[in-house]
Amino acid sequence: MALPTLTPEQRADALAKAAEARKARSELLASIKSGERTIASVLDKAKDDKTIGKTKVAALLKAVPGLGAVKVAALLEQAGIDPDRRAAGLGERQRAALLDALN
Repeated sequence: MALPTLTPEQRADALAKAAEARKARSELLASIKSGERTIASVLDKAKDDKTIGKTKVAALLKAVPGLGAVKVAALLEQAGIDPDRRAAGLGERQRAALLDALN
């Protein structure tokens, strides 16, 4: 499937929108890293907040102080969550299993 041809204005709008999304995601991960937000509160808002919903669960967990790639992979496996799953795609059982595994 070929990508549609964009006008220069459409391309500029798309680039601006992508930059805004990256900035919002960066701020989200920084707030988790600093302790302003908890994983539980972030996952609660995943269905409503587009920025949180489109962020991968692994990236959210890696932002938690003390959790690195190996621990995150183990947590996701223990909770039965695919490493590529996005936050909005988590079911209630997966979310509960992940929060139980964190505690």
